[in-house]
Amino acid sequence: MPEPKDHAEHRNVIESILRYVPGFRGYLEKEYRRDSDELGRQWLADRLQRSKRAIDELARPLADAGQIDLLPQLDRLRSRLDKLIARIRGAMQGYSGFFDLVRVREDLLDRVYEHDLGLMQQVDALGRSMEELPERHHRIAETVADLCDKIEALERQWDIREDMLKGLE
Repeated sequence: MPEPKDHAEHRNVIESILRYVPGFRGYLEKEYRRDSDELGRQWLADRLQRSKRAIDELARPLADAGQIDLLPQLDRLRSRLDKLIARIRGAMQGYSGFFDLVRVREDLLDRVYEHDLGLMQQVDALGRSMEELPERHHRIAETVADLCDKIEALERQWDIREDMLKGLE
């Protein structure tokens, strides 16, 4: 998982020198914040996208075995994941005003980074749970309900993140 605060630490020599040029340091810091934010959101969306493979791995054998009554539950799960992925990907260019500020309140920026780290941990845990889905085929209804609850919790956390960036939190 990428660490947003580490992104600025991995700069090249020219960038390090240019940080001493008046006005340029603020520009670089703004770019680092924007890049870190984009990398983090890209990781979240990609991890969720990869976890959807487990749905297909389970759906094919179910369909082949004629257990099509279980497929709508898997479609519901896929739909919930797609919606969350779209929200995260749709925000890729969003909230640039927050990251365009040369002087961002450091305490707020730290809270956003901490929140993003929590989101990454939740997404990774969901991904691992999703990858176990084919093994838990005997309890599909219960497993899908649990996974939908986890997705709903992630959606609430994403709402909080959006509110933080809009200055509403």
